[in-house]
Amino acid sequence: MNEKIIRLIVIIITALLHLAVIFFLVFETKKNVQEPSEHARVMKVTDLAELPPPPPPAEPEIPQVEEIAETMIETDIAPVQSVVAAGTLSVYSFENYLPMHMVSVRPQFDENAITSDLVYPPIALRSGIEGRVILELFVDRAGIVQRVTILREEPEGRGFGEAAVRAFSGRRGTPAYANGEAVSCRYRYPVTFRIR
Repeated sequence: MNEKIIRLIVIIITALLHLAVIFFLVFETKKNVQEPSEHARVMKVTDLAELPPPPPPAEPEIPQVEEIAETMIETDIAPVQSVVAAGTLSVYSFENYLPMHMVSVRPQFDENAITSDLVYPPIALRSGIEGRVILELFVDRAGIVQRVTILREEPEGRGFGEAAVRAFSGRRGTPAYANGEAVSCRYRYPVTFRIR
């Protein structure tokens, strides 16, 4: 019986050791999980520094010609030529052009002169096509159209936009006024081409 008791004790101790190992493997008592820091996910407004306002744009400098070259240089290479449309350069070309909602009196142009200067595109005339163009005119404070942009042309590619731009390039009219003073402005102008 002595031998039976010893065997029973050994079996019980072995079983308890197995249970302890299984318990520690399945149920970990310590977890090494790192808690996320508060600063990694949350940004506070106080952490941001306010940026200073951007500097105002510098006025463009117009180069002054002081000296004229005394010697001529001859070359076989032809110079690159660029074409500048009439009315694109002016003393007021560097001004800000106000949008129409900031203008109290819109610019005025002679409608009869515009109609007489409008040339119906020959291709569209032969095809019997009518069209409509919406232009954006950049009118300076002297009332001169400095730049013309085509905003919409219907139908496209029939020459209506180019004809309208030619009719308005360099055109002089009455300037726009804001608070009783002449100002430069952007002015949308519709031009309709109809066959009569």
